[in-house]
Amino acid sequence: MPETYDIVILGGGPSGLTAGMYASRALIKTILLEKLTPGGQIALTDRVENYPGFPDGINGYDIAQLMEKQAKKFGLEIANTEAKKIEKDGDNFIIKTDSAQYQSRSVIISTGAMPRTLGLSGEVKFTGRGISYCGTCDAPFFKGKEVIVVGGGDTAVEEGLYLTRFAGKVTLVHRRDKLRATPIIQQRAFANQKMRFIWNSTAESILGTDKITGLKIKDVKTGAFKELPGDGIFVFIGYIPNTGFIKELINLDKTGYIITDGEMQTSVKGIFACGDVIRKSLRQLVTACGEGAVAAVNAQHYIEEIKNHHPT
Repeated sequence: MPETYDIVILGGGPSGLTAGMYASRALIKTILLEKLTPGGQIALTDRVENYPGFPDGINGYDIAQLMEKQAKKFGLEIANTEAKKIEKDGDNFIIKTDSAQYQSRSVIISTGAMPRTLGLSGEVKFTGRGISYCGTCDAPFFKGKEVIVVGGGDTAVEEGLYLTRFAGKVTLVHRRDKLRATPIIQQRAFANQKMRFIWNSTAESILGTDKITGLKIKDVKTGAFKELPGDGIFVFIGYIPNTGFIKELINLDKTGYIITDGEMQTSVKGIFACGDVIRKSLRQLVTACGEGAVAAVNAQHYIEEIKNHHPT
């Protein structure tokens, strides 16, 4: 019989760590399951400038480490494993991983999302060998070289700016005629002498046999093709939520994000969700943390309700 927890948190990004901190501080028996190092996507971010309390900004990895340390300080358990399935068992839930099972009165899902790929031939082959989805991870490999960034949102432009610290030239390819990034980030990009922009264009094929030599693009208005030279391709075209393991248990929207109410409650009573895995309009560190706190507090209320109705 697996050990019973009050809350099992799936995913160790900012929302999961915040939920773990709130729950543990409230003396609720809680464990967080994370397959990698806690921190999530924020740990791969070079600089966070818009999180309250850090007027000079802070490195993403550093703030992730501080969050983990703070959560552990209040007694949060963390196990390096990945949830594969959740099953309902009366008032409890059984969380199955490759190596163990966990029983819990409540579950908080904060499994985040993974980068969306271009879906082009050769993309898998060159991933980690010229194609990257993380500028702060791989920028140092492209010192003085030419790189191509695909995307037009905050992440694409911010990562493109970061790449200019290393690369000789950064060409950003966007399918629309203007960026979707916030105005202040756009201003920085347009003012950067190392950045250039190609509008109304989509990625069509990866150039190169043994190594990447560039990207073939298509003008969506004229249909004309063009080959861009480049030593690396960085892709930032959105994310896919990590919800495959619970798609048959709770309600998701058409893109796979978890649908929650204002209390972070999902369609299954006792299962809450927060962070980049849920349907929402803003995906930022500050919103993830707030959602984690809300999920933990409401999971606590749910557990108290169960205990009051079924005292042990």
